[in-house]
Amino acid sequence: MTHFRYEILRMLRNRMFYGITLGLPLVLFYAIASGQRHVMFDGTSFPLYFMTAMAVYGSMYAVVAPGARIARDRSGGWIRQLRVTPLRVRTDLAAKVAAAYLLALPTVVLLYLAGASIGVHLDAAQWLRMTGLIVAGLVPFVVMGFILGYLVPVDALAAALGGLVVLFALLGGVFGFQLATSGPLFDVLKGLPSYWLMQAGRTTVMGGGWPAEAWIVIALWTAVLIPAAALAYRRATSRV
Repeated sequence: MTHFRYEILRMLRNRMFYGITLGLPLVLFYAIASGQRHVMFDGTSFPLYFMTAMAVYGSMYAVVAPGARIARDRSGGWIRQLRVTPLRVRTDLAAKVAAAYLLALPTVVLLYLAGASIGVHLDAAQWLRMTGLIVAGLVPFVVMGFILGYLVPVDALAAALGGLVVLFALLGGVFGFQLATSGPLFDVLKGLPSYWLMQAGRTTVMGGGWPAEAWIVIALWTAVLIPAAALAYRRATSRV
């Protein structure tokens, strides 16, 4: 538990990143959605769509954040120090995952409150169901953050993490348009975890949750990325 507290305190002390992750999606939501309260978009109300979009955008940034701390630890020799302590690698990684979700969840909750303030009405079960889908869909992005943290130089990591999130957000439809709605390209887009994250709000309102295809996509991305993260870790630690 001591290491968990340490990771959480590290996150909280980075006030600029914490403020941007929490504040930027909220500002964008109010600036754009407050004037579109009665507009329908993508089969649902625009405030619900954009609330989900900003919650996804902010939470993706939050869960890749451990990559930045890993890169700093690697460049500063902290990983070398951890290797000679009794602390297990899985404990260190679990603490970073917990810290990432503790940043992502407030981002989601703040967007929920903002959505409710301009007319998004869901019952308690729907709010919880949508949150569960977002939490599950973020798992591949947590692992992506680890991979970049172990492989990318610290001075290039901010651009790499930011570019990763923007790319998946763009392809997933966060910015209000789909690159395709049918055909082979659409099949490719449906193979991305960010696409299904964006469907969390609409599927919740329509009843039920994601189809089996969505769970398969999330599971496959996670199954492929975890060995890649392990390989990246071994490559990084072999040099320290």
